[in-house]
Amino acid sequence: MARQQRTQVGIVGAGPAGLLLARLLKTYGIDSVILEARSRAYVEARVRAGVLEQGTVGLLEQAGVAERLHREGLVHEGVELAVDGRRFRIDLAGLSGKAVTVYGQSEVTRDLIAARLAGDGPIVWEAADVELHDLESDRPRLRYSLDGVEHELACDFIAGCDGFHGASRASIPPAAGRSFERAYPFGWLGILADVPPCSDELIYASHPRGFALASMRSRTRSRYYIQCSLDEKIEEWPDDRIWDELKKRFGPEVAPHITTGPALEKSITALHSFVFLPMQHGRLFLAGDAAHIVPPTGAKGLNLAASDIHYLSRALEAHYRRNDPTLLAAYGETAAARVWKAERFSWWLTLAMHKLHPEHSFEAGMQRAEIDYLASSRAAQTVFAENYVGLPF
Repeated sequence: MARQQRTQVGIVGAGPAGLLLARLLKTYGIDSVILEARSRAYVEARVRAGVLEQGTVGLLEQAGVAERLHREGLVHEGVELAVDGRRFRIDLAGLSGKAVTVYGQSEVTRDLIAARLAGDGPIVWEAADVELHDLESDRPRLRYSLDGVEHELACDFIAGCDGFHGASRASIPPAAGRSFERAYPFGWLGILADVPPCSDELIYASHPRGFALASMRSRTRSRYYIQCSLDEKIEEWPDDRIWDELKKRFGPEVAPHITTGPALEKSITALHSFVFLPMQHGRLFLAGDAAHIVPPTGAKGLNLAASDIHYLSRALEAHYRRNDPTLLAAYGETAAARVWKAERFSWWLTLAMHKLHPEHSFEAGMQRAEIDYLASSRAAQTVFAENYVGLPF
């Protein structure tokens, strides 16, 4: 016999989306229980993105978890592009009136977990074999096992925030949804190192050898990426080879400023775009990577998850506080409209900056023309800036 529990909102996944939703719901007086398949140590150690849109920062402020972010985060008012040895800066603040903040996703996660465990409600770590039931009824259920004991959590609603491979989206009948996907024929090799960044702002580089990105997590910790083939192995890339390749791709102007050091973490990630529609089924609402994936080129993954939570938390507040179901009914359509715009920007920037075609092909000429236009047009840079800092919720 399963142990019975009851809550208003069952949240599957203790990543930033699930944690932020739980925190915002608590401020509205709405109870929730979070189920997470992994351990707390694993979740807090995951290395992920680190560029926050101004809207995401605002949500974290609303949730009351932005104190450390403002103390340690790095506000960036511009971004640089380097193409075939030529560098130009896009003035994000001057063109859009907004900026971005560099603050690691793992730090956001730690802040949200600390707030949750300070009295907001439970997180069930290492919840195994999570199953979603009765999604089309007014009493959906979550079943899971913990330390060999079966549990059942009855809810009013379920928020599926458990990522691309989680149980939530897989619980929607195949005939009730549709996937849209684009796979890219390359990956990103990333290195994290305790060395000062080579620049005060991010640098996106397009080079005949392939794309590269210079990013950071703090003033003393750097994150670099290089385009690689999907069949390469991380063992083929010792630290020295990575640093040498980065210097080649960023060119002689940037290379002297690249400080090398031992890798704290290295990985190769395949890039793809993915959208699942609708983002709701019965009383299940998908948010974050459970509903969509973007290439990391435009730094939209965590920020898209945050915008989903903005819409979903407002909709749940309207339901519980005002008995108004309108926003919940429209959640999937409302969230997806912003998702597609972010997908478009990430797709465009990925295709514009990566080596995809032979150097003298028509397609390569179109890539060069795209970047030339961006470098010379204030209008094009304004469009870039508005998308990079994040479109309004």
